[in-house]
Amino acid sequence: MFAIPSFPEILQQTFNGLSLGAIYALIAIGYTMVYGIIGMINFAHGEIYMIGAYVGLVTLTAIGGQSGLPVALIVAIMLIAAMAVTATYGFAVERIAYRPVRGGPRLVALISAIGMSIFLQNWVALGQGARDQAVPSLISGAVVFNFEGFDVMLPYSRMLVIGVTVVLMVALTLFIKNSRMGRASRACSQDMKMASLLGIDTNKVISFTFVLGAVLAAVGGVLIAVTIGKLNPFIGFIAGLKAFTAAVLGGIGSIPGAMLGGVILGVVETYAAAFISSQYKDIVAFGLLVFILLFRPTGILGKPEVEKV
Repeated sequence: MFAIPSFPEILQQTFNGLSLGAIYALIAIGYTMVYGIIGMINFAHGEIYMIGAYVGLVTLTAIGGQSGLPVALIVAIMLIAAMAVTATYGFAVERIAYRPVRGGPRLVALISAIGMSIFLQNWVALGQGARDQAVPSLISGAVVFNFEGFDVMLPYSRMLVIGVTVVLMVALTLFIKNSRMGRASRACSQDMKMASLLGIDTNKVISFTFVLGAVLAAVGGVLIAVTIGKLNPFIGFIAGLKAFTAAVLGGIGSIPGAMLGGVILGVVETYAAAFISSQYKDIVAFGLLVFILLFRPTGILGKPEVEKV
């Protein structure tokens, strides 16, 4: 039964939604970058996120005996290890599942990506087991504010998620805008053939795009593992689906759109779970997507495709 929430409750759930939306945004950027350059959807991207979370857990287990290490250093080591491993996976996915079929029908690439997704799920399930695994809590405590007798809690773990995401978004924006590879990526997204004629190594740019998307997804995987404290080999499917929804909502092919879509989806989903029912959160989230696309088919920040002749 829906009840009108108080301001402190809205504040609490907004913060929770922002932290969830930050994770969606990190994953959604990988989808939107790949689509923006080669016009295909990497449906194995959610599994890269899942692998990043598992690499973080394995790294934490390996250094768990070093109790003298500060928490910040442990989290940093987990992130570095996850980014390194998933960068390799991202590169391999592009070379194995996409490059051989890039010039063919899009349906072939879609089937190849789905096959890679299923392979990675079972690869991790065979190696780590299919059951839920607990992730030790590294970051405890919260900042507590009292509003009208209601305690608004801002856990340090969720604050870390939001802070790291903001830093990465700013760094990515500056990189795409100012670096040589960023300019090459923008050129390829506008016209792949012309970029190739101008001397840009398009294969290198595409591989880099997959690697960069995998690195961002790995960060999201490690952060959600530390925050939620539970993993299984199938978390990538639903997270990938939600992130893809966020990318479409914001405007597929637009990096700012992926960020905005992730935040909106995370907040709306959290509101639905908190103020209506957790059983309706997915209905409300996907209902919002349908509503937006009815009035703006290209998404919030998306632009209509112009056919090049």
